[in-house]
Order: sequence, then C-alpha cells, then structure tokens
Amino acid sequence: MTEPDPAPTRRAWLVWGVGLSVYVLAVFHRSSLAVAGLAASDRFDISASQLATFAMLQLLVYAGMQIPVGLLVDRLGSRTVLTGGTIVLSLAQAGFALASSYPAALVARVFVGMGDAMTFICVLRLVSSWFPGRRVPLVSQLTGNIGQLGAVGAAVPMTWALGHLGWTTAYLTAAAIGPVLLVVLRFLLHDHPERKHVRGTALSRRALAASLRASWFQPGTRLGFWVHFTTPFSATMLALLWGYPFFVKGEGLSPTTAGSLLTLIVVANITGGPIMGWAAGRHPWHRSTTALSIVAAIVAMWTVVLAWPGQAPVWLLALLALVTGFGGPASMIGFDVGRTSNPATRLASASGIINQGGFVAALLVVLVVGWVLDWRTPGGATDYTPSAFRWAMSVQYVAWGVGALQIWRYRRRVRRGTGRDRVEQGSTMVDRPMAA
Repeated sequence: MTEPDPAPTRRAWLVWGVGLSVYVLAVFHRSSLAVAGLAASDRFDISASQLATFAMLQLLVYAGMQIPVGLLVDRLGSRTVLTGGTIVLSLAQAGFALASSYPAALVARVFVGMGDAMTFICVLRLVSSWFPGRRVPLVSQLTGNIGQLGAVGAAVPMTWALGHLGWTTAYLTAAAIGPVLLVVLRFLLHDHPERKHVRGTALSRRALAASLRASWFQPGTRLGFWVHFTTPFSATMLALLWGYPFFVKGEGLSPTTAGSLLTLIVVANITGGPIMGWAAGRHPWHRSTTALSIVAAIVAMWTVVLAWPGQAPVWLLALLALVTGFGGPASMIGFDVGRTSNPATRLASASGIINQGGFVAALLVVLVVGWVLDWRTPGGATDYTPSAFRWAMSVQYVAWGVGALQIWRYRRRVRRGTGRDRVEQGSTMVDRPMAA
C-alpha cells in the first residue's frame, strides 16, 4: 500500500502564494484591454479589426513563447524567469500607458504577451518542487483557477480608473503593481525548499534541440498536448471573440443576457478546477478518461444547441456555457500528465509544449469561424444569421475529432510503458513514463 503524502508546509503555501500573485497580475495585464476597447478606439483612431489585432497578436506571442520560456525555466529556474517576466510586464504596461500611436501600442502589447508567457509555467514548476506528488494536481488546478481572478480584477477597477483617472494614469497605476510584487518575490520566493536557485546544466544549441525533441517524442508530453488542445478551445473561442455575437445574433438574446452567459463560463472554470484536481490526484490512471468525458459532454451540448429547431432556450444555452467552461480545468490534466511523464530536468519545456496546444486550437477555431461567417454572410457583422452561426460553430467538430483521436492514440502508448501501481504514486518520472 502506498504511504500517504506529507502535508505541504506553510512555507510551501507562502512560496506558491507569491508566485500565484505574479500570475494573477499577468492575467490582469492580459485582460486590462478588454474593458478599454472604446477608449483605445478613440485614443488610437482605429477600426474594430485593428482593435481585435491587439488580442490576437498578444495570444500569438504568448503561444509562441511557451517553448522558449520552458527551456529558460529548465535552465535558470522559476525565480529568475518570474523576475524577468515581472519586469517585462511592468515596462510593457507602462509603455502602453504612454503610447500615442497604434504601432507603438501594438509593440507594447507584444511585450505584455511576452511577460505574460513567463509566469504560468514558472508557477507550475514551483508547485512540482514544493508540494507532495498527490497534492500537485489540485494545487495546479487552483493556480489556473485563481489566476483567472486577474481578469475579474481587470474589469471593475480598470473601468473605474479609465473613467476617473484617464488612460495614461490608469495604465501607469496598473504598471506600478509589478515593482511591489517584484520586491516580495525577491525576498520570499525560492526555487526549491533546500535552495534559492535551481539551475539546469548549460546546454549548447544542439543539446537544447535534443532536449526539446526528447520532450516532444515522450508519449506523455504528446498526450498532454492533445488533452490541452482538445478540451478548452470552445470556451476560449466563446470568451475571446465569438460568444457575444453568437448569443446575440445567432440566438436572439439581449446583450445583458449574453454577457451573463459568458460570465457562467468563468464560474464553471473556477468551480470545476478543484473537482478536476481532486479527480486527477485520486485517480491518476483515469486522467485521460476524465478529459475524454469532458470533451464528450461539450460535444453533446453543442450538438443539442445547434440541432435545436429555431432559437435555443436560455436554460439550454446556460447549460452550454457551464459545460463548455469545464473544458478549462480539464485542460490542466494535460500538464499533470506531462509532469508525471518527464524528468524534472525538462519539466518546464514539456509544459511549454503542452501549453501551446489549447492556444493553437483556439486561434485556429477563432479564425475559421470568422472565415465561415464571412462566407455565409458577405454583408458583414450586421447581417450575421442563425444559419451562418450554425455553419460556423460546426467547424469545432473537426478539432474535437482530431484531438479525441490523438488522446486515445497516445494514452494507449503511455499506458503500455508503465504499470498502474507506479502511476498511482503520483510523482514526477525518474526512469520511465507514467500512464494516464
């Protein structure tokens, strides 16, 4: 029988809290433009498509930075990379506050995306270093869920600040939070219970490429990638761009009701995290089964909504929002599979590969939905019809199909490489991969 893991120490919770605070700040900066759309349009004299470029470019930079950041964390440790990320975020937000032209604002948002990318993987690495193996899935879920409070914090405070303080003062005030957290980080955050810094071995370009290949060709990393690819993109697509138009134009809801449904996605994301974390820690052998079950539930809800004759009732759309929102915490299962499938020396680079999955899927689906809507409604956004949205939202089935097939494929490979008893120990891989 496996002995129970020791309880985490107070110091472990303190270190996690400091790292989590930096991640919350990153999400705050990432989301701070969401409530400033009209103000940004006026300040930079830009169109709606130019405004949308801010969000798309920032996400592209975030996704593209995941592997480089993972390699940096494996080499330099979380403490150093989090320090750099906090500095980049603060300077970028200050630059955005002072930008007076659209190109300058775009450059600032690129660096916001870079700084944002340097936070989440660092905190996951800290969780793996400071917490017992069976606690890691739950604390990782809490990291992702609590981090989303940064988006909530960006809504009301930034709306008030933009209205009362003006653009420059509001964003400079937000940027000033970073240096305060930086001081706390430098005093309290260590990479490991026994060491302030954990440095990896300096590697040549060839060795780095070999390490990255080893991470990618590890079946557990690929399984984690496809779990992260398949589970969250529908919720991201709705929350990022197409949810509001779909509910208003496609389903005939009022703007207030549409906004409430989008809020339900966040509620599901936050409440689902502890459940997914508990399930992954308690039943690690069935992690991929849990992910496939969530995907099946999301597909089923979309099928009912899209097949409903006429406009779907509000209660059904609320169920859609809630079930789709569970895809976010389900995606965190991918990181836990990667953790138990890779040695600690390349844990962050594997997490970076996995973290790309959901963002790649979301960007592809967002773009293709837009293309289909343009095809079905050449007149533009004012002419969007329920029929056009049914066509457009159906493109998700392709991504779900590809992702679910790959999850099934790679979970069989991972399970063949280990035994169930080893999986249920819950620790990071030492000599061979663990199943899911």
